[in-house]
Amino acid sequence: MDHRQLLEQAAAIELVIFDVDGVLTDGRLFFDQKGREYKAFHARDGHGLKLLRRSGVETAVISGRNSPSVAQRCDSLGIQHVYQGYEDKPPALEALTQATGIGVERMAYVGDDILDLPVMRRVHLAIAVADAHFVVKRHAHWITQTPGGHGAAREVCDLIMQARGRFDDIIGGYLK
Repeated sequence: MDHRQLLEQAAAIELVIFDVDGVLTDGRLFFDQKGREYKAFHARDGHGLKLLRRSGVETAVISGRNSPSVAQRCDSLGIQHVYQGYEDKPPALEALTQATGIGVERMAYVGDDILDLPVMRRVHLAIAVADAHFVVKRHAHWITQTPGGHGAAREVCDLIMQARGRFDDIIGGYLK
């Protein structure tokens, strides 16, 4: 897909769904001696998610794992639609569609592994992070330049804002 086609497809997006492990994080899982899980999230990704919401695009998370740190991070970013513990992700997509009233033809999904394929194949814009599994890349409309957990989500947010003609307005507020 050329850049013009990508921007046309991205302009239709009203909701972006993000996987967590491998997309909002680098995919590594850390556990302490008591079995508590820790994840590292990139600050630029978080700010991008806030900017995207400010530009009028909803955000959501669908994750195969349950993690208190994900719930805390999503809460801090104002992400209201959080579906954890869905290794089978299509039921979460259906619940999200019902909760928001936004159809899959106005959704994008950002993934990195084969668990993401069933949702990626249903939405209008399927995005893979740079270090995604090769099969996932084959099914993506666009692949970020940045790996998951290292700014890939910010790339997606910037793309959607640019395609919808909101990037300059949002960024312009920081230039005053």
